[in-house]
Amino acid sequence: MIGKTLDQLKIGDAEQFSKTIAESDIYLFAGITGDLNPAHIDEEHAKNTRFEKRIAHGILVGGLISSVIGMKLPGPGSIYREQQYKFLAPVFIGDTITARVEVAELIPEKNKIVLQTTCVNQDGKVVIDGSAVIHPPLKK
Repeated sequence: MIGKTLDQLKIGDAEQFSKTIAESDIYLFAGITGDLNPAHIDEEHAKNTRFEKRIAHGILVGGLISSVIGMKLPGPGSIYREQQYKFLAPVFIGDTITARVEVAELIPEKNKIVLQTTCVNQDGKVVIDGSAVIHPPLKK
């Protein structure tokens, strides 16, 4: 299985992926990365933070963008070059996040594309805004 090559892409192409963030996602991410910040894993601590409850790791949420890039647009065979995030709002356990990528620029001479990347919650609030630079798969 191979994703879309540069010649199969056009500006404005878009794909998305949605996931509801579970408590287990946060614990698994904390265990994998070693980021045991109590803002993510300690409910008692989180009650005394600005958000008053636990929040998901920003990079966990941003990782949903990787799912879109690696599996849908451009898809399998893509190589990440850069990713920029602006974290705009917290994500809580039970929030459903939709990660969306859209082709913003094609750079054929370098086999690169620039993607606009966003994550929004179930209320339509943008929680992450950013961009990515990707090498789509090469022609077969």
